[in-house]
Amino acid sequence: MSKTNLAILKGANIIAFVLTVLVNGLAGSTTILGGKTTAEISDANPTLITPAGYVFSIWGIIYILLGIFSVFQALPSQREREYHERIGWLFVLSSMLNIVWLFLWQFEYLVLSVVVMFLLLATLIAIYLRLNIGKSAVPLSEKLAVHTPFSVYLGWITIASIANVAVTLVSVGWDGFGISREIWAVLIIIAALLITLLVIAIRKDLAYGLIIIWALLGIAMKQSENQNIVAATEINSVIIVIALILAVLISRLKK
Repeated sequence: MSKTNLAILKGANIIAFVLTVLVNGLAGSTTILGGKTTAEISDANPTLITPAGYVFSIWGIIYILLGIFSVFQALPSQREREYHERIGWLFVLSSMLNIVWLFLWQFEYLVLSVVVMFLLLATLIAIYLRLNIGKSAVPLSEKLAVHTPFSVYLGWITIASIANVAVTLVSVGWDGFGISREIWAVLIIIAALLITLLVIAIRKDLAYGLIIIWALLGIAMKQSENQNIVAATEINSVIIVIALILAVLISRLKK
């Protein structure tokens, strides 16, 4: 990549990040977009896999990490780093998709929001794979400022995609093919658990696993007052993920 193109890319990454934070702030804390906040739309379509409200504070951590990435990648010392080529314009694309999703969600075009959410998920998976997170040896600074932000972001969007589908199905009155909501919720949780176990086992990505634990605990807290099978499944899933993370940590300490 030429110096000019790299400079343009670095600037575009920063601008895309700032725009995403601004739009997210408007959507989450005001009713300027669509007349409701992001949380109010979610609350209007309750599901058994919607986490407790405090769980969504993870967006603050995600944006802090993405802010660190945006600044880090623009530093003069990072001019020749390979990750610029690997990520390319995918971060800008992910930011634009995030913004489009927010507008669709705020104006309650929920079916379209699912499509955009999965495009965002696919973009983050592409970044994750191109960076070869969990398998490539990189300097600690790059691991913390580049790999970790995208691990955390992907972990949350994995859960958010599932929740987005659930909310949308509730909004359109889907009957679940006659299967109870509890059974569907358990099946979805098991699917999320299997994906998480696969990522941790293959990539040894602890950051991804910790985000899934955060989300699963939030869902369990939300459902605990009902003392139903969903909450029990959540707790068991968290225990399994924690056990695998501990196994990964122990194997690393032995090396």
